[in-house]
Amino acid sequence: MSGWIILDKASGLFSRTASSRVAHLFGIKKSGHIGTLDPMATGVLPIAIGDATKMIPFIEDANGGIKEYLFSVQFGRATDTLDVTGTEIARNDIIPTDEQITNVLGDFIGDIDQVPPAYSAIHINGRRAYKIARAGDDVEIPARCVHIYELKYNGKRGNSWEFYVKCGSGTYVRSLGRDIAEKCGAIAVVDMIRRISTNGFDIKNAVTLDFLENLVNNGADIGQYLMPIDSGLGDIPVLNLDDKETKLYKNGGFIGVAMPDGQFRVYNGTEFVGIGVVNKKQLRPVRTI
Repeated sequence: MSGWIILDKASGLFSRTASSRVAHLFGIKKSGHIGTLDPMATGVLPIAIGDATKMIPFIEDANGGIKEYLFSVQFGRATDTLDVTGTEIARNDIIPTDEQITNVLGDFIGDIDQVPPAYSAIHINGRRAYKIARAGDDVEIPARCVHIYELKYNGKRGNSWEFYVKCGSGTYVRSLGRDIAEKCGAIAVVDMIRRISTNGFDIKNAVTLDFLENLVNNGADIGQYLMPIDSGLGDIPVLNLDDKETKLYKNGGFIGVAMPDGQFRVYNGTEFVGIGVVNKKQLRPVRTI
């Protein structure tokens, strides 16, 4: 059994743990996920089961790593993790006005330099940044370029100021919250992160782990929530093969085709066969299902 489960990850759950638990429900050992979510964060976590794991790099390439988040911050304090789970390192009484917040958002649209959190999975000289930070050592992470497509302020609710962002690969929402506050002359911590879409997968198709576990415990079929292996492959063009060509392709053979150079989704009728590349009128297998 292979395909995708679009999980609505709960807060407090590590992405890798979520992936393993979903695979266990299907009785499959091989699994993977796209776009790690912070343990605190909730929302869309696409989990590949079985042969769907072969499609992970192609989905990320096809969709440009574009993600959408809802997030909120609390002004007036800062932590070492940039969110409410961390140790407080600063506090003040500076609360920006709605006008101040709105006025700085334009500075974040487009390509921006962003310093990732010290508590992140980025490699620094072969070690994860969060492991260096947890050991009490200084973590110096260089700024890197990320892309912000949209950033909106949704207003204040209770003690939190809420935002929406559409961003490219590598963007850290916790860093964005820190930087918005800094532009306003304030400090802040992120108290909520919810991913509502990633790489073409949307929250409307997501199910919770509790829901899946309840189905299994009651003997129901969870396979109905498994999306096809070729889900999320975006605008990669389609190339169809006949039965003879498909057999050759699956055995690693090259096939002459009248198609331009580039990457293709390969099918035999409605059967998804894999991802191939055409070079000089020859289709070559890259990943085969």
